[in-house]
Amino acid sequence: MSTVIEHPVQARLVAAVPRMTVIPSTLHYDTDDPFAVRMTFPGPATLEGVEVCWTFARELLTEGLRDAHGLGDVRVLPYAEGRTALEFHSPEGAAVVHVATDELRQFLAVSAAVVPFGCEHLHLDLDEDLAELMRDVL
Repeated sequence: MSTVIEHPVQARLVAAVPRMTVIPSTLHYDTDDPFAVRMTFPGPATLEGVEVCWTFARELLTEGLRDAHGLGDVRVLPYAEGRTALEFHSPEGAAVVHVATDELRQFLAVSAAVVPFGCEHLHLDLDEDLAELMRDVL
C-alpha cells in the first residue's frame, strides 16, 4: 500500500516572471517511488500557465542542504542563512527558487519517518516492476 506525503512550501522565485515572487509549491513523497521527491509549481507561476512538476532524488535534496549538489536538470545548494536554492534547468530556460531550509528539513524528516534513509530498496517491488516492463515488450 502506497503512502503519499504532500508538504506545502513557500518558494521565492528568484528569476522569471516578476509578477509572482512567492509561489505556493508542494513537495511530494510517495513510497511507491521511494528514492524520488517531486516538487510541483502551480500554473500561474509558469510561463506556459500549466502546473509543472519536477522529480529528483530525495538524496539530492538532503545533500543539497549542506553543499551544492546536482549535475543535471536540478541542483540544490545552501543559499543564505535559513534558505536553500533549488535550480531547475530545461531546454526552455532555467528557474531558481529559494525555500526555507527548515521547511525542507521538516519534509525530509516526515519522509524519513515513513521510509528511513538507506531503506528505500525495501519498498521496491522488483518482481512487479519487471513484470510491468515485460508486459510492454510482449
